[in-house]
Amino acid sequence: MNRQNISLLGSTGSIGRQTLEVAQLLGLKVCALAANTGGQLLEAQARNFRPSVVAVYNENAARDMKTRLGDTAIRVVSGMDGLIEAVVCPDAGTVVTAVVGTVGLRPTLAAIEAGKRIALANKETLVCAGEQVMRAAAAHGAQILPVDSEHSAIFQCLQAHGPASGGGAPFKRILLTASGGPFRGRTAAELQQVTRREALSHPNWAMGPKITVDSATLMNKGLEFIEAMHLYGARPEQIKVLIHPQSIVHSMVEFTDNTVVAQLSVPDMRLPIQYALTYPDRLPSLTPELDLVQIGALTFEEPDLETFRCLKLALETAEIRGTACAVMNAANEAAVSLFLEDKITFPGIYDAVRAALDSIKNIPDATVEDILAADREARRLVMDRG
Repeated sequence: MNRQNISLLGSTGSIGRQTLEVAQLLGLKVCALAANTGGQLLEAQARNFRPSVVAVYNENAARDMKTRLGDTAIRVVSGMDGLIEAVVCPDAGTVVTAVVGTVGLRPTLAAIEAGKRIALANKETLVCAGEQVMRAAAAHGAQILPVDSEHSAIFQCLQAHGPASGGGAPFKRILLTASGGPFRGRTAAELQQVTRREALSHPNWAMGPKITVDSATLMNKGLEFIEAMHLYGARPEQIKVLIHPQSIVHSMVEFTDNTVVAQLSVPDMRLPIQYALTYPDRLPSLTPELDLVQIGALTFEEPDLETFRCLKLALETAEIRGTACAVMNAANEAAVSLFLEDKITFPGIYDAVRAALDSIKNIPDATVEDILAADREARRLVMDRG
């Protein structure tokens, strides 16, 4: 199994497309591609990278892809079994999980059990089942490297210290930065009338629609807060969210002596993707150089938790843990979907998530089946609102 060979889940999404740019730059072999529905883009990716397996989650789309790739030797598989087959591909040493949602949970666990290195861009996996995933990684000796720009930054900052003598977390606090999204500085009353187009207009990052809306509500930062707890063994009080409008400082770590180490770069997801694929090596990248003189100033603010209630709700849920995190994540996914279909308002996203958390009983010591059941129930409750 070669670490330089990859399987990619979510190849047609924003992170997936950028991962393939990086793979092409580095000359990495792509052993497997996976997507939800496929179509022309997945066909083009398959013809370009020639993986041995293409997995299409949607059964009807998989049949179409078999026809499209009928003149090649590429095997097309489908459903959850197909996603799992893609991640355990024997030739791949690294699995990039860039799908959105809890659909990534079972394939990630399968890749961990197969001893793969995980380049994790699917934050929902750790939000919903962080304890289970991290325990499985420890048991099977599977390394998890973060792809999110913030968690990659934290990971890189921690390299400045190394393991703490005597064990325990080698840091005092994690300073998790957020751009503030397109509505930074708006009042709660002003958020009542925002449109889908406004919510999808992120000032700094080019991302998929779901994560862009999450950035607008600041729910994205709440999900990353929970993810950081699991990745770095941090308690909630050891993580602080800071608004940083320039998106140059991707996160910081404060050590016991009050030294703060930061990771800076221009906003470009190809950089953390590449570091996850080449760690511990650093290679020339597609990311432009950082010109601090041109930027001029780097500023930081406290988040407005009364206006951006999704972030406040996520921080409260982080304290509860259990299946509450899965309920919050699933309810948010469903609510964002309704918002993107103009079926609920922007503030209605919070209302839907709050209602799901109030309605579904939390299970503290949850199994994977408990988590998936809570996920389904939360989605059902929210979609009924639409």
